[in-house]
Amino acid sequence: MPSSPIRNVLTIAGSDPSGGAGIQADLKAFSARGCYGMAVITALTAQNTRGVSAVMPLDPGFVAEQIRMVFADIRVDAVKIGMIANSGIARAVADMLRPHRGIPIVLDPVMIAKGGAALLDPEAIDALTNELLPLATLLTPNLPEAAALLGDPEACDRRIVESQAIRLTGLGPEAALVKGGHLPGQESPDVLVAGGTVTWFEANRIPTRNTHGTGCSLSSALAAELAKGLETPEAVRLAKAWLGDAVRTSGQLSVGSGHGPVHHFHALWEVSGQS
Repeated sequence: MPSSPIRNVLTIAGSDPSGGAGIQADLKAFSARGCYGMAVITALTAQNTRGVSAVMPLDPGFVAEQIRMVFADIRVDAVKIGMIANSGIARAVADMLRPHRGIPIVLDPVMIAKGGAALLDPEAIDALTNELLPLATLLTPNLPEAAALLGDPEACDRRIVESQAIRLTGLGPEAALVKGGHLPGQESPDVLVAGGTVTWFEANRIPTRNTHGTGCSLSSALAAELAKGLETPEAVRLAKAWLGDAVRTSGQLSVGSGHGPVHHFHALWEVSGQS
């Protein structure tokens, strides 16, 4: 494979017309982390910063054809999988990615929107678990998603979070990063289980409502770092630090009246009158 200073990263996910989550956030994160972004759309949503009003999954065959066309022409250095919507799409995505084993795959099991709307058909959880988890280099669930994948109650302390992360790796992914943002308290720790090693990544909770698309953005930043050839722990360290700054500077944006988006390009944009 010819070397390239710029890596190509593909997102397979749903669309967010408000621009804060889904493929729109993924493409921004890829660009912010210095990669060329591509997008296969699995579903259309009608949403804004206050919630999701409608979801329209695409035909699984058309999703598969989008993936086929990208791989037929373009070198793909990493893949991020987000919203899958239903079991048919999960199986179609898995069928198209199996021939490309060796490419890093970050799987963000998008199940519930920030406002509470279901984004994954309950019947699709089995398909996601059986078809996609074994293909994943890194699984990135939050606490409710980790619990749903395991059939457990949501973790309420670090001991349970770590235990669930270890059990998730038993479902097939090479590594699991369980995000602890739903834990009570002033900290927002994440735990990585990779290669039999448990690593905690600490962070202080940032007081803000602008958390729309944080999961999408983190998983995409991780895919970008893995595309560059970084080992998973270093990719997590860099992506988490970048996301923290994106959340911290989100007040520079003025988008909507609900949960606003993070500032993906905080390191590139200069805002007059603000530091």
